Parts: sequence; structure tokens; C-alpha cells
Amino acid sequence: MLPTELLIHRSNGEAVIPKSLAMSKDNRAIAQELILLFQQATGGTKGELNRQLQELEGEDTDYRIKRGLAHLLTTAFSTFETHSPLEPPMLRERIFALSAQTAPGSVATQQTLQQLAEALSQELAREILPTQIQTGLYADLPENQILTQFEPPTADALLHRYNLAQVQGVFYRASRITLNAHRNDPGEYKLLFRYLKLFQLMSYIEGDADHGFTLTIDGPTSLFKSTPRYGLALAKLLPALLHVTKWSLVAELQINDTYAGKTRVGRFTLNADCGLVSHYPPGKTYDSMLEESFVDRWFKTKTEWRLEREVDLIPIPGSVMIPDFRLVHPDGRSFLLEIVGYWRADYLRKKFSQVRHSGRDDLILAISERLNLEKAGVKISEINIPIVWFKDQLSPKAVLAVLE
Repeated sequence: MLPTELLIHRSNGEAVIPKSLAMSKDNRAIAQELILLFQQATGGTKGELNRQLQELEGEDTDYRIKRGLAHLLTTAFSTFETHSPLEPPMLRERIFALSAQTAPGSVATQQTLQQLAEALSQELAREILPTQIQTGLYADLPENQILTQFEPPTADALLHRYNLAQVQGVFYRASRITLNAHRNDPGEYKLLFRYLKLFQLMSYIEGDADHGFTLTIDGPTSLFKSTPRYGLALAKLLPALLHVTKWSLVAELQINDTYAGKTRVGRFTLNADCGLVSHYPPGKTYDSMLEESFVDRWFKTKTEWRLEREVDLIPIPGSVMIPDFRLVHPDGRSFLLEIVGYWRADYLRKKFSQVRHSGRDDLILAISERLNLEKAGVKISEINIPIVWFKDQLSPKAVLAVLE
């Protein structure tokens, strides 16, 4: 994403409009020039790369755009490493110790550094050359780190990433976001809710799978103490949202007005037709090897029951539960199957709380015998639904036995 100083937003009344670069010939040329510069800089230092970027910026009025594109290339597509024969802090400690012994109180010069590097090289039995010692002494400073790997994006991919980052920056100042996820494929909902949990965002969820869900998400400026970390976490949700087919959102913003010397209210709207492109991979077909193995074994089993994946959502006050599978019989009977194989205590407590509050009598739980439910504070006696126990693999025959 982009730091605040590289965000380019304008206002139209309360509406906030982030900068967007068109896929034009000129913009593609700028992006391609920067990509080529990074490719040619591979193997050199970050300091030298930054000097070349400054020369490229020149006195053009669009320097913030070039700087923003370069920032994304630096943080998202480049790998910088420290190259030193020994850890730089260790090298400095040895050099300073030698300096105190040989020339206490002397003024440091390039000549004395060469002498000290020669002395340390001799101490190390010439396993490290004096030039390597001098180079490695401050190799851990950012400007001295080496660009060891660069994965060049296409010019269009870089421009798409820039446009997305400008919109993400809007959420740094959000006080609240109201997100309407309209009727979608349940798998898309699950991907969205998974990222919501991953980024530890505070939200309240209402609705159902037939009509869609409304998510009210607290923004960083709504917290008792606004933190950049929470704002970044909220911004990270946007690329996941782009994998959902139908949605719209309204963000309420707190904007610092430097001219008026006070904070004013802003508003930002966005929907699924925004044209932004996500760099997040789409959701995995299965959440775990356990689920994938169960599906493979199910289709090798002779049964009339049909296995469907993530097609039902169970609304729970303030949240939602998405069972892993639905089992459907030709005579119309239908059951939901939830596999509980994850061991973390807070996950188990939340999962079983969801089951208790679901109010469903068509739900089956498959629970690993390896889970320490007692340690997690979970009481199976409070769960009044069918349970299938398993060890390493969930057997389709065991599930069918419960169904029948």
C-alpha cells in the first residue's frame, strides 16, 4: 500500500475521490520505464536505486505519481538483503574494539578504517578480506542493502496496483464502513468473512444468504486510540472484497482540514463495478487437506447422498456460520456437515458457541478425537446434535451411518 504522503485524493463536497490512473499510452510508458529501471538495478544497493529514481523524477509535476509507483515496486515486487561476511553489528563491535586498542582517541579516517580492516582480517586468519569487512561494516543500513530479486509486473498490473492502493488509503481515516454484500455464491461470502477474521476487524454482521449480508465495520478513527495498524488492516480487506461478485459500501471518514484547522466529515462510496483489480489469489477450493481427502473418498463411495460444498449460510446474532458441506438425498432430505479439526482453544470455543446458537436440527458435527476440548472449555454435553468422531481422516461411511 501507499504511505499517507503519497496518497492523492480530492474532495467534491463531502465526497472523497482518490486518484486513478487510466490505462493510457503515457501512463503505461511511465510504468514500464520504472519497471526497467528496477530490473537494471538488480544486484545494486537501495541507495543507488533511490538516486536513479530521483533523477527519473526530475522536476516533473507528476513526481508523486512516479514516487508512488516506485514505492509499490519497492515494497511489493522487490527483495532487499544485507550482504556481509559477518553480522554488521558484530563487525562493528570487533572494529571498534580494535580501534580502542590500537589508536585510542584518534580521529576516524578512511585510512585508519583500512588499517583496522586489515588487522581484523589477519585476526580472522584471512578468511574475510579487508574490502569485505569495509563493505559489510554498515551493510545493514537501508541504503546499503542489495536488491537481490525483482519480480517485474506488467505495466498494466502496476497501474492497477496503484489505483487499488489509492482507494485503500481512503480507509486510513475511516470511522465506520457499511458494507452490503448482496446475494452471492456462499464460497465468496466465506472468503470475505475469512479475511475479516484474519485482519481482526471489529464488525457486526446481519442478514442471510437469500437476501445478502450487511457488515458494519469499525474504522480506525472510531477507536479509543486511532492506530495506523488497524487502518492498514482495514485497507487490506479491500482486495479480498473484490473477489465478491455483488457488493456496495459507504465509508464515513474523519479528514484533517489543514486550512480550517479542524477535522471535517468525509464520505466515500464504492461498489462491485469499480473496475479495481485484486492481487489476492482467489479462495482455495478446500480449507484443508482433511476436507480435500474427505471429498475424494466420498466420490469413491457408493451412495445416493449428494455432497455439495459451502452452499448454506447460517445467520447467528452478530455473525454468520458457513458449514463445510451440504448432504442431499433424492427423497428431499438435507443435512449440513461441519468439520471441526482445528485445535486452537479460542477457535473451538467460538465454533461450538456458533453451533449452540444456530438453532438448527439438520446440522452434523465431525470432530477430531485429537482435540483437547476439555482444555478449551468446551462441553460436548451441551451440544444436542449428531456427532461423528474421527482421528486422522473423516470416513464417509461414518457420516453415512449417522445420516441413515
